[in-house]
Amino acid sequence: MAFVLPVPDPVTVPVAGTDDLFPVRRIFCVGRNYEAHAREMGLTEREPPFFFAKFADAIRPNGSVLPYPPLTEDFHHEGELVVAIGKGGRDIAAADALAHVFGYAAGLDMTRRDVQWAAKKAGKPWDMGKNFPGAAPISTIHPIAQTGPLERGALVLTVNGTVRQQGDLADMIWSIPETIAHLSRYGALEAGDLIFTGTPAGVGPVLPGDRIDLRIDGLTPLTVVIGPAD
Repeated sequence: MAFVLPVPDPVTVPVAGTDDLFPVRRIFCVGRNYEAHAREMGLTEREPPFFFAKFADAIRPNGSVLPYPPLTEDFHHEGELVVAIGKGGRDIAAADALAHVFGYAAGLDMTRRDVQWAAKKAGKPWDMGKNFPGAAPISTIHPIAQTGPLERGALVLTVNGTVRQQGDLADMIWSIPETIAHLSRYGALEAGDLIFTGTPAGVGPVLPGDRIDLRIDGLTPLTVVIGPAD
């Protein structure tokens, strides 16, 4: 028996301080998980967390040049803490959730905002606004055994040296354990899953030539440059 097509290479993320690689299975993202960002997106009341997904091939390594994607004129940055799942499970209790965490990284939920808004306005799915190659740059993953649980810490995103987003992990509406618990009720989480945990206020557009720097206390900074359109 043989594969009828070439088998794709696995998608991996480096583990900080080692030569090891974290294999990416799936990418889940939490929507509107910081109050100020929820307000800037038009939400005025606290609501249960909701999730969307990206394909694993959305991952790009630290230092990448991201081509400006097609079919958008409003390409936005969203700086986020990423949680890497090391042990799967279903219906995980919040009190047990951190036992399922392998580690943390800095990540960008890159968004074709005009595509997203047009789909929302029409009552259609907005996958194409969020899910495309290069939509999920990520830094190296720091194991939780080294960092401890990340419950607070500054998150700062700059574009060309100017601060665009600034917040604290403690400002999340739903904590990391609560997010894991909610997500695991929809179906089993698996080792290799990544969870992008939401973004503070200040999301905005980038253009070819712009440099994005994301810093989260205790983690390797993430830097990407926006390249010309494909």
